[in-house]
Parts: sequence; structure tokens; C-alpha cells
Amino acid sequence: MFVYIRKEVCSYHTKKQYVDSFWALFFLVKRGPGGADLLPELEYPVSALRGVGARRETLLQEVGVETVADLLLFLPYRYVDRTCEDGIADLPADREVTAVGWVVSRGMAPGRRRRFVAVLKDGSGQLECVWFAGFDYLPRMFAVGDLVALGGKVSRFGRKLQMVHPEVEVLSGEGDERLHTGRIIPLYRTTARMKEERLGSRALRRLLHGALEAVSGELIDPIPEALRVRCDLPPLPQAIQRIHFPEAMTQVQAARRRLAFDELFALQLYAERMRRTLAARPGRALRTPGPLAEALMARLPFRLTGAQQRTIEEIWGDLSRPAAMRRLLQGDVGSGKTLVAALAMLAAVGAGAQAAFLAPTEILAKQHAATLQDLLAPLGLSIHLLTGRQRQRDRQAALDALASGACQIAVGTHALLQEGVAFADLGLAVVDEQHRFGVLQRALLREKGNNPHLLVMTATPIPRSLALTLYGDLDVTVLDELPPGRLPVKTGWRGAADRDKAMHFLRSQVEGGRQAYIVYPLIETSEDGDLKAASQAFEDLQSGLLRGLRLGLLHGRMSLEQKERTMAAFRSGDIGVLVSTTVIEVGVDVPNATVMLVEHAERFGLSQLHQLRGRVGRGGRASYCVLVADPAEGLTPEARARLDAMARTTDGFEIAEMDLKIRGPGQLFGTRQAGFPEFRFADLGRDGDLVRLARREAQCMLNADPDLADPGHQALRRRVEAVDLGRMQVVEAG
Repeated sequence: MFVYIRKEVCSYHTKKQYVDSFWALFFLVKRGPGGADLLPELEYPVSALRGVGARRETLLQEVGVETVADLLLFLPYRYVDRTCEDGIADLPADREVTAVGWVVSRGMAPGRRRRFVAVLKDGSGQLECVWFAGFDYLPRMFAVGDLVALGGKVSRFGRKLQMVHPEVEVLSGEGDERLHTGRIIPLYRTTARMKEERLGSRALRRLLHGALEAVSGELIDPIPEALRVRCDLPPLPQAIQRIHFPEAMTQVQAARRRLAFDELFALQLYAERMRRTLAARPGRALRTPGPLAEALMARLPFRLTGAQQRTIEEIWGDLSRPAAMRRLLQGDVGSGKTLVAALAMLAAVGAGAQAAFLAPTEILAKQHAATLQDLLAPLGLSIHLLTGRQRQRDRQAALDALASGACQIAVGTHALLQEGVAFADLGLAVVDEQHRFGVLQRALLREKGNNPHLLVMTATPIPRSLALTLYGDLDVTVLDELPPGRLPVKTGWRGAADRDKAMHFLRSQVEGGRQAYIVYPLIETSEDGDLKAASQAFEDLQSGLLRGLRLGLLHGRMSLEQKERTMAAFRSGDIGVLVSTTVIEVGVDVPNATVMLVEHAERFGLSQLHQLRGRVGRGGRASYCVLVADPAEGLTPEARARLDAMARTTDGFEIAEMDLKIRGPGQLFGTRQAGFPEFRFADLGRDGDLVRLARREAQCMLNADPDLADPGHQALRRRVEAVDLGRMQVVEAG
């Protein structure tokens, strides 16, 4: 089939928006994975291909195919091996095969159920082929006497060999290039409308084959040959050819690895260039550790853990250099991140500057403010809280103190980012639970000062491959040691039949002077009635199994004042059992709480369950996490694996690695982590080695050619710029 590109409609897509600097992020469009990132030279519309008219162009857009590049990067979801080809009588049953022979008869068969039947014959025997649909086009596909190849599964029907709904290719002689039989064939995900319009896998194979022929001379391999050889990567044109039309499954794996490397390599080049650009900007060198930090450590009733000591020394090393720090601090629940942040902020305050501490919720901001007040007020420091719901008088006092410099440390929510909030001299910004914020929010906080140092923190352990991808522009520090005296939380999961036993155990703990959480996935009963809802459960428990105990209810629809009253009562011990949704997932700190019971635990992700478990075990007493799955006998293998992992380990990083493999990176933080790069080929759950390889090679290349100005790097530079625009055109969720 002759295929050509209609050049007159092949204008390149132009980006109307552009980015002047890393912090100028004001775009509102979230891009999905686009062909421009990997094949910018093929950004003309898919309608430029012969065989794609307006109707097909609209159908292809339903699966994200808008350009020729998108089509070539449309990954098959699986492959069928039809390389087994033998005489008809010798073909094995119940596996994909190819049969070749002559059509000796064909036509509609008599009977109550309509069917089109053809008989194929070769020297060893004959095969009956049956179709229960396609009566309008099957008679036109082949005729009696044609030599054809059929692909499908052979079965026995009485004494007959039969193949139902086989793929058909008419062979004209030697050298026929088959797309649907006699080879490994790709299958593609299609929509119902595409199938109705006969744009299924068969038509897509034809379309892709024609596209590859048409543009083979235009495909540019951006990876230098020396790098390809060093990393054992096939050429890009070969990889794209083999991802669609492989001769063996080993070729598919090698092609996927090459295309995954290209995605990761471009992203790592982008992130490393970003990191170096920001590191080159002048910043303020601070004296570390400084007298205030030394005074705080002298007052502590305990010694820093080895991990805390190592971490703060890394941070102090950053702060002492004349360039702005950009560091991610990740540590498991209870590992002591707040104390590390306090020691970092004291370096800024000791230099006469201010520090800001940004928290995602008002409850958490108030909690941090109280903690820092206890730690730092004895050193004579002024700490102010700024939130969106303060009384005007308190808010104005905080704003005045910030602007005059009287406030040395500001703790707040998004209110710290608003217009009208001015710092006298912001030297360090700390962002807690950073995945609740986006790049834009962090940028606004940095703009409150003259290129201040930045420390972002998370209590959600992040797998290394994900950290190197999502935060490649940051230096990463892991706080991987819990303070002495912290007992691991004993964790187990039970079926619904054991719910009453779990409640009796919880009751015994509360009657013994402890407190407990019960967490539900919903606020109110769902229409299906298959979930225990927090509000209904609260009423049932008050009059049932937990009658006589002091219960409180907490959920996201309550007003802030209601939440604060409930949490204050729980912290003071006036409430013994807090019935809640996942609003208590992050930041709630009640040392007397020793039981976390999670209903319908199979509905939660691993990282979320680990965060919930982190709400107990904070007071040095034996603590317990009970996961109730309902119904236990109906659990999916993935849900059972999650619950088993929770019972087996309390290591947040091991849990995060499992969560990445089970759910993938896009769901690990939910919708909060907007702007996460969506990969077509890379899989961070299994490609950790490839991430590290791409990062190493990106660093080596930029060491030799920081601006990618070498003529041999121009194609690669275009791809990196496409990644730049693709990632920057995002306003991340707060």
C-alpha cells in the first residue's frame, strides 16, 4: 500500500505560552503525555497520513492521538504470538496459531443463528472458519481459490478443526508482508465508537505500518551513539518499529526500555539543568550552627538521633554556602523532622533574617506554632501565627510584626502567600507536607524574600525512583531513624466477622485510660450501603458497642471551629474515642492515643494506611493498628497484598515501594500532586535502575555541555525544551 504525508497540512504546533523563568508559572492547562516530548519533529496532525480523514481523526483523538508522533507512540496494551505456523492437521489446539491454505468454500450457512463459514484446505487437512458478525464485508475480503493466512485459536468441533473469528490476510505470493498473521501482532486499546467504525487493532496496525513507512526518514535519534552503546540501547527508529511490529518479544522489551530511557533522560536533563541554574543564583551564606542552634541543643532533654545529626549537618552545609538551598527532607512519621526544621530556622534567625514555616491546614499550622513556641520561645524568639481565619486584630498584629522584622519566625497556612504579606527579610522558607502544595505555592513563598533558602518536608516516604523523578531539581535527604523509646505499632488485619472483638479490645484500652481513633472512608452512608459511614457509625457506636465511652466525630464537612473544638477535647482527654474520616491522616498528635482502627481498610492505599497508623505510638506506650476488611473473603489479590504488607512491616519506605508497584506514581499522592509527569513507557515501579542510569548520564552530559549547545545535542535539546513546557504548563493543586 502506497502511503504518503500531505505536507501542505503539516504545520508544526506552536506553543503560544512560554516560560521566562522557573518561577513564572501561570499556566492553567494540565497536559497529558504528548508525542512532542519524544518526537517533536513529527508534530504535524495525524490527518496528514493517508487513510485518516476527518472522521478517523476525531476517533483517534478519543484515545489521545492528535499528531503523527502521538500515533507512533501509541503503545500496544498486549501482544499475540501467531508465529506458530504448520500444516492444518498439525496445528496445536487452544493457542494462537497461523493457518495457511486455499479457500475451497465460503458463504452464509443455514440455521437459526446467522454465521459466515469458510473452509480452508492444505495438503494435510482442512479447517472450518466461522464468523458470527461482519457479514457486510467478509464476502469482499476473499474468494474461493484465494490463498489466505488465518490467525486465531484452533479448537475441535466434533470431528472438525475449527477457528472462530480468525484474522484474515489474502496472500498474493512470495514476499507478502503480513501484519495480522504469521508474526507477533500488537493489540491496541480502542473505544466503543472506534470499534463501531471499524477502527480497531487491525485497522490501527495498517495505519501504523503506513505511518512508519512514510516518516522513517524523518525520525531523528537524539541520543548520541556513544551513549547508546554504553547504555545498551537500540536506535530510536528501530525501537519504534519493534514496539509495534516485533519479530520476538525480547525486541519488545528492548524497545520499551529505549523509549522509557528517552522519557526519563529528557526529564533528568531538564531537572538537572534546573537544579544547576538555581544553584548558580546568589544566596545568603549563613553562619552555622550558630549560637541559637547550640543553645537549643543544650536545652534538649534528649540527644539527636544519628539520622537527625547527619541531616542537620547536611542542611547547615547548604545554608553556609552563598547559594540558595533547595532540599527535600523526607522522614517517616515521628522521625523528628520538626526539630530539624527548627534547628535550620535558627541559622536564619541567628543571621538577623526571618524564617517562615508553611503548613497545609490550619489545625496543623496551629500545632506547629505551639511546638515551635515550646521549643524556641525560651530562647527569646518571637513566633507569630498567620492563618486565613484569624481575627482582624490578631492578623494585623502578625502582619505588622512580619513587615517590621519583630516577628522572627512566621508559621502559617496559604495565608502566608497572600498579597499584602510582606517580610522584612525572609532568609529561609520551610514547607511541611509539601505534596499538599504545588510549585506555584512554593514559588510565591520564595518571592517573599531575596532568593531565600528552601527546605521542603514530607512525612510520606517516597520511593527513590519517584524522588529522583518528581524532585530531580532538589537535593534529597532521608531521615531514616526513629527516636529512641518509640515502639513499633503492632498491626494486624481482620475480617468483618472479627469487628466486634476489635471493638472490645479498643474499649478495654480506652477504659484503661488510653484513647483511640476509628477511621471510616466516608462521611455519610453511600447509596449502595456497602460502607460503614462515619456519621452513622458514630450514632451506632454511641448506643452500641462503645456505649458509656466519650465519643467525638470529626470529618471534613465540619466548620473549622467545630474541628478545633473536637480536636481540643480529644487532646485534653475529654473525648476517649475519635470517630473520623481521613481528615486526621496528617499532623494530629495525641501521645495518649494507642489504638487506630480502620474500617474498610481495603479501600485505602498503603501510604494512606501508613499515615493513619502514624497517629498512634507517639507516647512511648504499646500501640496497635487494627485494619478491618469487609468482606475478607471478597478481597482482591492487590487489597490482600496491601493488608499483608501493613501487618508485616512498619518501615514506611518499604511500604512506599510496594505502593508504587501496586498503584503507580500517578495515584501515590492522589490529585494533590498535580503536575506529575505522565509516562507512556517508563514505569517507576520497575524502572528504578533506569531512572538512576538516566540521571547519571544526564549529569555526565551536562558536565561536558551545560547548555546542550553541541551540534550533536540539538535534537535532544528540543526534546528537553518540550518536557520543560509540558511540565511548566501546570498550576499544581494546593
